[in-house]
Amino acid sequence: MKHLIVLSGPIGVGKSSFFEALETFGAERISTRSYILDTTGCENERRALQDAGDRLDRETDVGWVADAVEPVVEASSAPILVLDSARIAKQVAALRSRFGGKLVHIHLYADHEVLEERYMTRASDVREFDTYEQAAAHGTEAQVSTLADIADLVLDGSAATSEELAATAMAWLGQPAPRLERTLDVIVGGQYGSEGKGNVCAHLAENYDCLVRIGGPNAGHRVADPKYKYVQFPSGSKSNPNAKIVIAAGSTLWLPQLMLEMLDHDVTPERLTIDPQAIVIDDEDRRIEAGDTERGLNRIATTAQGVGAAAARKILNRGDPVFGPPVKLARDVEQLRPYVRSAREVIEAMLAQGRLVMLEGTQGTELSIHHGRYPHVTSRETSSSGCLADAGVSFDVVRDVIMVVRTYPIRVGGPSGAMGQVIDFETIQERSNIPIEEFDKTERGTVSGRKRRVAEFDWARIRRSAQLNGATKIALTFADYFGVENREATDYASLNEQTQAFIRKLEMVTGVPVAYVSKAFAKDGVLEKGTWT
Repeated sequence: MKHLIVLSGPIGVGKSSFFEALETFGAERISTRSYILDTTGCENERRALQDAGDRLDRETDVGWVADAVEPVVEASSAPILVLDSARIAKQVAALRSRFGGKLVHIHLYADHEVLEERYMTRASDVREFDTYEQAAAHGTEAQVSTLADIADLVLDGSAATSEELAATAMAWLGQPAPRLERTLDVIVGGQYGSEGKGNVCAHLAENYDCLVRIGGPNAGHRVADPKYKYVQFPSGSKSNPNAKIVIAAGSTLWLPQLMLEMLDHDVTPERLTIDPQAIVIDDEDRRIEAGDTERGLNRIATTAQGVGAAAARKILNRGDPVFGPPVKLARDVEQLRPYVRSAREVIEAMLAQGRLVMLEGTQGTELSIHHGRYPHVTSRETSSSGCLADAGVSFDVVRDVIMVVRTYPIRVGGPSGAMGQVIDFETIQERSNIPIEEFDKTERGTVSGRKRRVAEFDWARIRRSAQLNGATKIALTFADYFGVENREATDYASLNEQTQAFIRKLEMVTGVPVAYVSKAFAKDGVLEKGTWT
């Protein structure tokens, strides 16, 4: 440990945001809240925690703070540890006595008007008092401003962002800019969407510390185990309940669906991050896309979820609204405020610590608004570079780009555009011996519910997708469509010869190894190729 930073500052000054920005420098948090809860058994609410902290101060002559910090300091390998808050001068003095020159006391302050505004814009269920004045006058909070007099560094948070404050603090400490590790994997669809990304992501999810989703409710992902249909959350959020969940800035939010998934996952603000810049779909957006069946977006078989219309508003309504209603972002939604913070900062913090991050793309490469067959495309860039841009990270942090590929590409039913040599599911039934009833049940859009169109594999387009995405691995899905017997395969050798031959050709055409094979929609439905040759 190079530095032990202890923070102080009034309620609403942005201590939590400041710490999150420090995480990008490899900082690790020490929570006095957790210690108080474990030691006293008090309720997990601010007033109860303050009262319990006061009792501990009296009972231990403030020694409890240093006692709480010391085992974390001894066990941690992080270069910077941050104690989330000191409330009185005596606590700071006790920490200096215990940790000497490694202790750095940073005090944050802001103008009264700024503090009041920030406090009153908090979600009503996390505000302990009706007014800021009541909160500021409670207990030791009234004395917190005096800690500026004994701080090593005092920073004004009235106008500066948390990132600016963190950069200033690290420069003052002589701490170099963090090196972000190459520990982020991007999962993209290589065709027209519905490649089975959800099941691949769910299979891989347990390997990651952070799951990131971009896109919107026009793309749903069905997962076999635990069985769930993801629309807003990353696929695998239930597979790995310990992973952080991040919904990035380039996402589009349909609040009823988002709140449903938040409820289903019982998420806390510590686990879930929603970027403040993510746009919220309005009812009018959905009406626009569902409009006249003879005109507009129905001519390209839209899912009518309002994603494209919302994206258009985000571009056009930067001044006075000229298209549809005014723009509402995640930061403007009261119910979301406990979860709203910079997705990019959270991701960077994970990468700075060498944690593994999965970035789940949306739809498929061939639906890219720039590189797909316009106008039968979606409203965003769906390649790996587009996904990274939506998340706010660069290719420099990418370890692998895993491109998911179906044995038979599909598009949503209706006038959804060209896709090579179109066939029907009766043809696949004859080739695979899968009962035709299964196709009628499963080959429908996760969101639209419409029956899908299907085509023969397009070798030229998949080579193009591999190049466009910078693919380093391929996940081949729907191997059972080459023979229902593949569902019983336990390794590569037990896949039928047609599948093995297809894999060899796929690797030859793309120059990318096939690392995963999905053989069935089931818990054990994904085979990992490993060292196969």
